[in-house]
Amino acid sequence: MSRYGRGFFGLPPVVKNIIMINVLMLLAYYAVKSVWGIDLNGILGLYFPKSESFKPVQILTHMFMHGGIWHLFFNMYALYIFGQVLEQVWGPKRFLIYYMVCGLGAALVHESVIAFEYSKLMKNISPEQLQMVLDEGAAYLGAGKVFTDQTMQDLQLLLNTPTVGASGAIFGVLLAFGVLFPNTQLMLLFPPIPIKAKYFVLVYGAIELVLAFTQPGSNIAHAAHLGGMLFGFILIKYWQKTTKTLY
Repeated sequence: MSRYGRGFFGLPPVVKNIIMINVLMLLAYYAVKSVWGIDLNGILGLYFPKSESFKPVQILTHMFMHGGIWHLFFNMYALYIFGQVLEQVWGPKRFLIYYMVCGLGAALVHESVIAFEYSKLMKNISPEQLQMVLDEGAAYLGAGKVFTDQTMQDLQLLLNTPTVGASGAIFGVLLAFGVLFPNTQLMLLFPPIPIKAKYFVLVYGAIELVLAFTQPGSNIAHAAHLGGMLFGFILIKYWQKTTKTLY
């Protein structure tokens, strides 16, 4: 089925290059922080648009930054396993479009959820408290300090905490694999049992949906994961209607 060789250098081009870029950016993150004390995640991670740290380019760059080795490993391992299959059947151009749409869609959903939380906080904060958060919130957080007032603290974290990672795009990749190869048997690691791809995707999606509603303040962007799956599903359905074959 594959025209590519085995191993990393035998991967199809888009998957291979995405993995390489992500690995290089994590190495750059560690190097720059070690040598110059600069946090690249704080520059290239995605902030809420109301934050003074927000830059439009972050909408793209946050997808290639990660919080650590394990964060990177699990995302890239999933891309390695499932992404190469999708790129082989779709081709590089369509796979890249799909990957980017899922990643950008995940960011849109995540920022929409943040906007909803922001609007709630703004109803419960005084102008004086708001100004204090805007003036001192970033510096306090950089020093490892947070406001004692819960509303001020929530707003401080919302405005000054960047989102990083390819997870939104990766969840879109998982969704696509489940849709294209629903009856493929996957072997889970924990617990070590076989499960069909379609059920794996449904269970994963259900878990993320529950967590998105029960842990809205979590440092894991569950809404972004769901956003990646949602935009991936919409794009697949669009392609099914406009092309003779999904491949």
